[in-house]
Amino acid sequence: MQKTILYFTCLSMIFFSCQKPEKQDSVSSVQLTLEEANRLAKMPLHCLQVEYPNKLNQTLASEDYLKGPKELHPAFYGCFDWHSSVHGHWMLVSLLRQFPDLDNKDEIKKILLENISYQNILAEVNYFFQPQNSSFERTYGWAWVLKLAEELYLWDDPLAKKLEQNLQPLTDLMVKKYIDFLPKLNYPIRVGEHSNIAFGLSLAYDYAETLNEKELSGMIRQRAKDWFMDDQNCPLDWEPSGYDFLSPCFQELDVMRKVLEKEEFDNWITKFMPELKNRDFQLAPGEVSDRTDGKLVHLDGLNFSRAWCIYGLAKAYPHQYGHLNAIADAHIRYSLPSIVDDNYEGTHWLGSFAVYALQQGAR
Repeated sequence: MQKTILYFTCLSMIFFSCQKPEKQDSVSSVQLTLEEANRLAKMPLHCLQVEYPNKLNQTLASEDYLKGPKELHPAFYGCFDWHSSVHGHWMLVSLLRQFPDLDNKDEIKKILLENISYQNILAEVNYFFQPQNSSFERTYGWAWVLKLAEELYLWDDPLAKKLEQNLQPLTDLMVKKYIDFLPKLNYPIRVGEHSNIAFGLSLAYDYAETLNEKELSGMIRQRAKDWFMDDQNCPLDWEPSGYDFLSPCFQELDVMRKVLEKEEFDNWITKFMPELKNRDFQLAPGEVSDRTDGKLVHLDGLNFSRAWCIYGLAKAYPHQYGHLNAIADAHIRYSLPSIVDDNYEGTHWLGSFAVYALQQGAR
């Protein structure tokens, strides 16, 4: 009998000792360490001052407006498209703020000063006043400009103050554009790509709250309630769509978590996504079949954006939704090892999504 007990005791010790390293690995794999920050920082560094290939996404009023990317957008001409360049700059500012000893800190600061100069930003502002381009990057690129402005405001560094001042004309324009546009939008945009209105509201709301922009934050709260307050049973089974890099369900949840009071939000989410309270709830990461395809690789972005929405929910309501952290971790683990590769289709933008998700998941 004693031999039997001893046998099972030893077996249990072996089993649990084998399990412990796996648990530690799963936690460490989703932490934004200095090593990981250095790895990811190489992605925007590789492209912020690379003009081609480039997707301008402009509307031409005449042949007079046919110009190269750097002439049209002297601040944000790199990384394939305007918005990716903007959030590439945000990513490097954010990493410098969090990791002052980043390997390439001197190179990063030099690029930031060259690109976000006052004259370059004035040229960016003027672009929005060209005929037929007033809605350029609405509202995805607008949101990332405000996220960049917020990051500069929060970074306690002389360089940040200079860059924030240089960026201010574009920041002010984005705030004005939001305030002018949101009352005109009768119906929410619920897609899984750039124009998703909940994503744009969420980032813009962060900026407005941090900088005490009361008119903007008040308008976002009201519009989010107008569009989403009565929503119920979001069809999560329909996600992801083939090219999604944003989840319509989770992006809506993310902004409503921010604009609603806790009791109000609890009532809302119980109707909107009641399944999330189930501790057995499962959600598989989006599977990428071909990372050389610029559209199919969007699903890596979906995994990161789902993760940051879930982390935000779990952090705000740990007792009700803390169990969802494991799902967010799994989404990050699926995509994070594969995004630093030779495929420009993903490397020009995915680093920013990875960093934002990892930052939101810090615990």
